Amino acid sequence: MAKNNSFIKLEGTLDGLTFYEKDGENFVKTKSTINKNRIQNDPAFARTRENMQEFGGAAKVGKAFREAFGSIVKLMGDTYIASRLAGAMKRINRNGAGLRGQRDFDIVGNADLLVGFDFDEKTPLGAQFFAPYDKPTLNANRDVATWTVPDFNTDNFITKPEGATHCRLVLASGLLSNYQWESALASYEPVNEDENSKGDVAYSADIPLQGEVGAVTTLTVDLGIGAAVPATVANLVSIGIIFYQEINGQLYELASGNAMKLVVVG
Repeated sequence: MAKNNSFIKLEGTLDGLTFYEKDGENFVKTKSTINKNRIQNDPAFARTRENMQEFGGAAKVGKAFREAFGSIVKLMGDTYIASRLAGAMKRINRNGAGLRGQRDFDIVGNADLLVGFDFDEKTPLGAQFFAPYDKPTLNANRDVATWTVPDFNTDNFITKPEGATHCRLVLASGLLSNYQWESALASYEPVNEDENSKGDVAYSADIPLQGEVGAVTTLTVDLGIGAAVPATVANLVSIGIIFYQEINGQLYELASGNAMKLVVVG
């Protein structure tokens, strides 16, 4: 792949060269001589097929992660959250049991590879909200998450985006099952399908961005399982902040400055 620095900017294919734009830059690449059939059947591409299977699994598990957090991902996530999650899942996959190309995704056993994941890499939670707080806790069944934030001064512990007048603190909880390769289906499938991608979100009351909050903030998310979450399912707990602008008594959600971080995998 090469950059196209010419003043003439092309898009499309011409004489075996493909011209395209990505992130404001122009690139050109040659057409590959390797076809799909060869990759799928040639013994020389066995490692390629194995990698493709596991990368496909990583993308699938990453999608299940996003589904567990629902619409909050669209608000909090950056443009590359899907690819960044797939990368995180591939790192988990490298530790998995099984043959190459069919290694497990042990989410529960690799919590340390997910904790600290910021939904927006360029807007990390620690840069927007830095009041003292303890991490959220889970009950014995691991289906109820609780986050308590002591009273704090918004002027000292929040970096508000331009125009913001209010904020809300956010607690999100989502279940993600371990995944295993199913030969009969030729795909990665969740070990616990019923619990997989189940999630919910809790929001604080509107907090004016001026002075003390005035009270302790406690948020709870109850996933309603009513029993112990299976040992092969992780509860992913994230915390965040959403900013609003008040206009004529109405609060409008801002598109910038919002942040969320995965802080507990239990």
